Amino acid sequence: MASATLSVIIPALNEADGLEKTLASAIVPNAGIEVIVADGGSTDATVAIARAQGVRVVVHGRAGRAQQMNAGAAVAAGEILLFLHADTCLPEDYAACVRTALVPSDAIAGAFELGIDAPGIGLRCIEWGVWQRSHWLQLPYGDQALFLRAADFRALGGFPPLPILEDLELVRQLRRQGRVAIVPQRVLTSGRRWQEFGIVRTTLLNQAILAGRALGVPPARLARWYCGIRARQLRLARDRYSST
Repeated sequence: MASATLSVIIPALNEADGLEKTLASAIVPNAGIEVIVADGGSTDATVAIARAQGVRVVVHGRAGRAQQMNAGAAVAAGEILLFLHADTCLPEDYAACVRTALVPSDAIAGAFELGIDAPGIGLRCIEWGVWQRSHWLQLPYGDQALFLRAADFRALGGFPPLPILEDLELVRQLRRQGRVAIVPQRVLTSGRRWQEFGIVRTTLLNQAILAGRALGVPPARLARWYCGIRARQLRLARDRYSST
């Protein structure tokens, strides 16, 4: 694994505002790394930005993070796959971290610590909670840049084709086969979701979705509920902004 090739797969949908920064963190010339943007039908400049940076673009017919990541993985040539959210930046030495983390035979996958790119004690508490969940439960989420060997990913059948919580389901499958390594370096994710909707409301919504899944609510229903609430919150936030 010390010299394994690496494919960074970035699912994107209308991420023009922050994609260039994310790509800059992922692209490392002459280092055995390929970067793939798996687009879900963006109507902004997402695809143009990706192509201008010289990365491979896979356009998936329908938006859906699981399907987009699987489409990117299907064309990836790397021995290791790393799945990176489009609003998240990798640390400078990420490739060495990934390769080293997968050297032990019991390490089935890995992820990074999470940093949130916004100020505030509330967000520091979120980071602390993520640290606890990742280390004690070995349950990192997709915004922590999950990575694993390509052969293991394909043996599992890729991400389950769910409209929500696909990262959680994959990690649960992986934990049954080995250890999920958490490297000490941090990825830095945008604070926009917490800033737009509020830390408490965002956290409560996320926990409600997890509780619904634990109670057996179908993922499609959870996704409709989640998207509906987020859309209403966004409209309210825009209305408040326009009235000031």
